[in-house]
Amino acid sequence: MSSNRFGQLFSVTTFGESHGPAIGCVVDGCPPGIALAPEDFAHDLARRATGKSRHTSARREADAVEILSGVYEGTTTGTPIALLIRNTDQRSKDYANIAAQFRPGHADYAYWQKYGIRDPRGGGRSSARETTMRVAAGTIAKKWLAQRHGVQVHGWLSQLGELVPSVSDSQAIDWTVVEANPFFWPDAAQVPELEAYMDALRKSGDSVGARVTVVADGVPPGWGAPIYGKLDGDLAAAMMSINAVKGVEVGDGFASVAQRGSAHRDLMTPAGFASNHAGGVLGGISTGQQIVVSTAFKPTSSLRLPADGVDVDGNVVEVITTGRHDPCVGIRATPICEAMLALVLMDQALRHRAQCGDVGEVGPRIPGRLDG
Repeated sequence: MSSNRFGQLFSVTTFGESHGPAIGCVVDGCPPGIALAPEDFAHDLARRATGKSRHTSARREADAVEILSGVYEGTTTGTPIALLIRNTDQRSKDYANIAAQFRPGHADYAYWQKYGIRDPRGGGRSSARETTMRVAAGTIAKKWLAQRHGVQVHGWLSQLGELVPSVSDSQAIDWTVVEANPFFWPDAAQVPELEAYMDALRKSGDSVGARVTVVADGVPPGWGAPIYGKLDGDLAAAMMSINAVKGVEVGDGFASVAQRGSAHRDLMTPAGFASNHAGGVLGGISTGQQIVVSTAFKPTSSLRLPADGVDVDGNVVEVITTGRHDPCVGIRATPICEAMLALVLMDQALRHRAQCGDVGEVGPRIPGRLDG
């Protein structure tokens, strides 16, 4: 398998390179009857885009979506939906000096070992440019989930380097605040601190990692399956497939290591769950609570700071990466993580319907958190 396809009943196949003529995707399994137009993609693509602030790459792409198939008179037909975005701001010359070198921490060496050839222009398929099409496909999933099940997906930057928001509980987040700053940060008062932090980092030529948390409200109980069809298993695979991701947590995640079982278990009463340490998933199946997923992004590997490395012939070289790069890829990763969460949920919803029909709830519905 080429491993460019994601999902089972609702699947997305992406294609194209960072500095090729275009990038695109084919969305298969989308139900008919969904209103869909090119302008529907603009909002989330703009949220993901570079060049909006001095804290991201200066590359500016139009990201205009062309719908090539699967939509007739503004409505999905049930056939494969082909989406295309033409690259308009490539600067391939920036990578000429590293075409025969391996950048430390980058995918260059691994791609060379697997294929015996690589596209050095912006990293080719390993570039975050590929995630543009995930966000486009996620737009369709978000729309269907909201219309069919009332599901709403949101995300925020929950850590930038050593900095953490003063607001950490998703139930207390004002999403208008998150959308009003370039960091997707939930506390407006902290934004100047983030600005100063990133200015100093950019001047140093270095980079830093980040953590993004995404949530889904309104997911009914019953989505997912035991063992190899787990909802949280699919979520982990989806988030790990994003470029630069090195860790995924569902609910409390690694914090569970230090917790006692008496505290971690989410007690149930007829009035609702007392907590949501499990992140809305038990036994691989949704509980009806808020789905909570956090993703860790490593520091950007493409740096202008010199580093020792090797070239394709095994010679020792000094590697310096020029061009336009994000000092923190996590800053614009929130819409990407939202898209992957939505894609998993839509696929799981269709799989649940195919497996269980209209079974619905078979016992008492336990609401979400008591304080929610």
